[in-house]
Amino acid sequence: MSVSALRAAQLVVARDLRLAFRRRAQLAQPLLFFVMVTALFPLAVTPELSQLRQSAPGVLWTAALLSSLLALEFLFRDDAQDGTLEQYVLSGHSLTWLLLAKTASHWLLTGIPLALTAPLAAVALGASPQALPGIVAALVLGSLSLSLVGAVGAGLTLGLRRGGALLSLLTLPLAMPVLIFGARATQLAIDGVSYAAPLYLLGSLAVLALTLAPFAAAAAVRISLE
Repeated sequence: MSVSALRAAQLVVARDLRLAFRRRAQLAQPLLFFVMVTALFPLAVTPELSQLRQSAPGVLWTAALLSSLLALEFLFRDDAQDGTLEQYVLSGHSLTWLLLAKTASHWLLTGIPLALTAPLAAVALGASPQALPGIVAALVLGSLSLSLVGAVGAGLTLGLRRGGALLSLLTLPLAMPVLIFGARATQLAIDGVSYAAPLYLLGSLAVLALTLAPFAAAAAVRISLE
């Protein structure tokens, strides 16, 4: 019996979430990396809050970007090894739609936890409680763009045995606008002034990535599977 495209996407997301919670160590790795980097930075630089507050945007966003990259290598790899991706291609549903569902799972498992953990790290770096909504909003939008852009890189390096380094080289240049606007929005939120402009730009980048990245990821996966 055929299922609708929406139902197929829901099944993909549910499957990925179940598998992720069975591999709790792999699931926790990006989050632990984010916490460790932001916690160790004050020890390596200075415990003075005024200086930490100035460095907080760069620390938070660099740690978030690197944490997101840690999980990208596993986005399509396991499904390619067990034949799931081939089944997606032969299922009759749009591969673009199914890979978008997988990318949404990656964002739910990495981007959202990072955004929810960021307030604790931001407070430790000297940010005021009033800045936390802006920091969380920026990370939610930015992490969505990072997941979508990373899906393209993961698709391009799918056929490589050790594609982690190449995946980082492909993804980091595309992630630079997200890093810049995200750090700017975070800085303005910490300073207590309006951060609407960089937040709108982050939203625009997320919409652009949502429009183009799934098609590019599907094309990359098809090429890797051939």
